[in-house]
Amino acid sequence: MNDLGLNASARLSTNLLGLRNDPYAAFNFQVEIEGLVIGGFSEVSGLQVETVVEDYQEGGQNQYVHKLPGPARYPSNLILKGGLTDIETFWRWHQNVIAGTVERRNGTIYLLERQGQPAMWWDFKKAYPVKWSGPDLKADSSAVAVETIELVHCGISKPALSSNVSARRGSQSTKRNNGRIGLR
Repeated sequence: MNDLGLNASARLSTNLLGLRNDPYAAFNFQVEIEGLVIGGFSEVSGLQVETVVEDYQEGGQNQYVHKLPGPARYPSNLILKGGLTDIETFWRWHQNVIAGTVERRNGTIYLLERQGQPAMWWDFKKAYPVKWSGPDLKADSSAVAVETIELVHCGISKPALSSNVSARRGSQSTKRNNGRIGLR
């Protein structure tokens, strides 16, 4: 008996029907902080969460060590890079932190589909800037002046609504393709 997993079975049947869901483009995204879409960023990095694994050596068991799931951790700060403009939102926010006024803010990073609608998103909580970097200025370059802001945060989550929207898009894509492509 062939023991194909559910995902493998679905992928095999999808491929036989000529259906596929294309991955989203990484250049189409928005960042929202406290309900406001903030600037046009050229790069966002640090979307990362991992589970700490704790070893447990069971007495009398010398064949292996138990690997138990521990707490979640967020090993990277969020790093936002974007064109420098006259709007000094991030500069002022970071200067307030330096002055001792730490204002934590919540935000969302949206990955957009081709039509510009959110395909999925991740929320970050209680963030504040810990580093601001200005542009590299070079007389022989015509590159855009870029500022970088690094945010420490208290967690990243993918809301259930984001997962539901993604799942609905995937099923709609399959339904659209089922009407056009089939086995002969």
